[in-house]
This record gives sequence, C-alpha cells and structure tokens, in this order.
Amino acid sequence: MDTLRGIVSIAFISVHTVLWCIPLYVMGLVRIAVPVGAVRRGIGGAMDRIIDGWVASNRALLWSLRLTNLDVRFQGDAGFRRDGWYLIVSNHQSWADILVLQDIFLGRVPPLKFFTKRELIWAPMVGVAMWLLGFPYVRRYGREVLEAHPELREHDRNATLRACERFLERPTSVLSFLEGTRFTAAKHAAQQSPHTWLLKPKSSGFAYVAEALDARLRGMVDVTIDYPDGAPSFWDFLCGRCRRVDVTVAGLGVPEAVAGVAEPEGRETLRDWIDDLWSAKDRSLEGLRAGRDGTG
Repeated sequence: MDTLRGIVSIAFISVHTVLWCIPLYVMGLVRIAVPVGAVRRGIGGAMDRIIDGWVASNRALLWSLRLTNLDVRFQGDAGFRRDGWYLIVSNHQSWADILVLQDIFLGRVPPLKFFTKRELIWAPMVGVAMWLLGFPYVRRYGREVLEAHPELREHDRNATLRACERFLERPTSVLSFLEGTRFTAAKHAAQQSPHTWLLKPKSSGFAYVAEALDARLRGMVDVTIDYPDGAPSFWDFLCGRCRRVDVTVAGLGVPEAVAGVAEPEGRETLRDWIDDLWSAKDRSLEGLRAGRDGTG
C-alpha cells in the first residue's frame, strides 16, 4: 500500500508540474524578451501565482493521500503579509523539508525562493522553471579547491548579488538553509559540529541577502523542523511513511544583527548572532526529543 501511494504521488507531482511549467515557460520567455520594468513586474506577479498553484497542488496531494500530519506551532509576532519581503531560515534534514515549508507558508508570505546547487538546473522541467523564477544557482567548491583558487569565492557571491537584484523587483520570501546541506551523521562527524542535532551554520550567503534586502525587509522567521520517527527520504515521505512532522515557526521581527549587517563590524556581529540562534535551535530539538523519550 505504501509503495502504491508513492507511485501515485510521483505520478501526480510529475503531471501537475508539467501543466504548471507550460504557462510558466511562456511567461518567463516573454519577461526576458521585454525588458520593460512595468511589464516585468506584471509578469512576475503572474509567475508568483503559478508557484502558488504548484504548491497548492502539492498541499492537496499531502492531504488527500494523508502523507503526513503537520504539527505547526507559531511563536512571536511575524506579522505575515503577502506584500512584504522576508528572510526565512531553517534546519535541513530531507528534501521533504521543501514541501513542508511551502505548505506552511502558502498564502501567508510571498512564494519561497531559495539557493540551490547549480547541477540541479538540469533537472527535468523544474531546473529551468527555477531559473526563470530567479532561484539563485550556486556552485559549491571544496575547501581544497578554494584554497588553491581563491578567485572562485567570487562566483557564488556574484550569483547571489544578481539574484538579490531580482528579489527587489517584487515582494519575496528568501529561504536559507544555513547549514548549506542536509544533516547526516557522517557530515556531522566530519564537521565536528558543536551542536548535537545540527551542522555548523554558514553566514556568508545569508549576509549578502540581508544586506541587499535591508531597506525593504519586513521580518525574519526562524523555522525548526523535527521528524519524530527520523528524517525520511523523499521517497519514504511520498509513500506516507513519515507519520508526523513537528514544526516551530518563530517570528523574529528584524533583529539588530540583521539590520546592521552593512555596518563595519556587521558581518562579525551577524555571525555571532547566527551561532547563538543555532545553539538555541539545537537546545529546542534536544528538548523535543527528550520529551518524546520521557527523559525531559
């Protein structure tokens, strides 16, 4: 039964993705061909509604096949609005995180956009769609490569800054997985992460976005995702083997460390603030898991 549910999920996502991508491709090509500000903004709004439609289709799939149960708790005053710019940060354990986050924020804030590996531009249909929508594609170089070729550090920085120029055209929610990759025990051990349930956060790309959106930023949101039965693979998630997802959504306003990132000491202050945020998130996950184990 689980396998059948997974096959139906994959088929449904594939079909509705193709259907949404057809008008998206047409609008995206027109947007490129007509570099007039008002036209670009108008088409951008229509493309945002296509993203909403795609996410709403996935939500219908989650609920109709009962793939999981989302237990979402909201903290703080996020003041969500569709006409504002937001920075959203989250821990990252599974590709299912994307579906979970999109479902939670659908209709609350502008469609989520996030940084992704450059190789994914070749993903069928979705890769080109994300490029047309302004998702930043970045290369990820190993430490040894960067030490040998320090000029490569500028590639991702320039890609980020170009993406930020497009983010300013319309209200946007920028999603950042600060760990830069999905959590696994092997990565955790290799990093010698000081956290129990998280990898080390990275602040450089986030700092570029925070600085670019500074004057328009309406708020920042911190999301903590926890899978009580362990982080599922994407296939397991689509098969309905992830019975519950616990999510905490905390509205942080515009923290001083984020608003002041352009100041002389801003990058260092932001880095320290992110480290503190991640330490608090790790304690929160520890508390959740200890409570379920009866050891809290």
